[in-house]
Amino acid sequence: MEALRRRIETQVMSLTGLALGQLDLESPKGDPGLFGPHSISWQVHGDFPSMLVGGISALMLQLLHPLALAGVWDHSNFREDLLGRLRRTSQFISGTTFGATRDAEWLIEKVRTIHLQVTGTAPDGRSYAASDPDLLTWVHVAEVSSFLNAHLRYCNPQLAAAEQDAYYAEIALIAERLGARDVPRSRQQVENYLQHMRPQLRCDARSRQVLEILLDAPAPSRLAQPVGKLMLHAGLDLLPGWAQAMLGVQRGTLQQRLIRLGLQRTAPVLRWAMRNGSAQRAKRRMGIE
Repeated sequence: MEALRRRIETQVMSLTGLALGQLDLESPKGDPGLFGPHSISWQVHGDFPSMLVGGISALMLQLLHPLALAGVWDHSNFREDLLGRLRRTSQFISGTTFGATRDAEWLIEKVRTIHLQVTGTAPDGRSYAASDPDLLTWVHVAEVSSFLNAHLRYCNPQLAAAEQDAYYAEIALIAERLGARDVPRSRQQVENYLQHMRPQLRCDARSRQVLEILLDAPAPSRLAQPVGKLMLHAGLDLLPGWAQAMLGVQRGTLQQRLIRLGLQRTAPVLRWAMRNGSAQRAKRRMGIE
């Protein structure tokens, strides 16, 4: 069983930002980072299965915004290196959540610098900039709402409403440090924001091509392939109903049940295997595990 556990953990770790080897989440000892071990952000972001499902959902939701899609399309190599993009995104999320203060600050400044270089013109003629405060708010809300929804569905459905609001208020720090403005800080504010943004969203040929790239993405191994496909479909199933309709990925009731049941059965195995993930390393830094 230990050999199997290590094999699963190795496969899982290859998908995360830890594979980049740039952060030591166990040092310096006692540094709580931006949030600390008692934060709701540590709780929500500490569950790998739900975070992966939420990340997949967030990506497709983010790219329904024409300007967000244009920036990724023009300046990212995701079509050739989807795994690399996944790792870099994972590194930023885990590093700013679980990293020591110095590393979290370094990641924020690094992304701010990259954003300044991401500018251009979308197919509809509008100019875009990744540093645009309103665009940053969209990317943030699409991301964190997906993380929380995945956590509620696959990890802790009993998370209190007050704690959900606390998560949004807490994690807004990252968006604001990146330059976002008017960041929603509660469930109601997030819901109002998403409804406000819906008329600005589009699904076009580029959106569908991103979806095809995700659906056709090769797994790192034969062992990971069925789990990867399940995670992908669980991520699409997590999207709001209106977003699923835009992308044409609605599932029938039976398919939906099978996807959710499959993930609910798979997630405990992944949690059992993960003994050296970002959350576990950060806890060791704080001397609590």
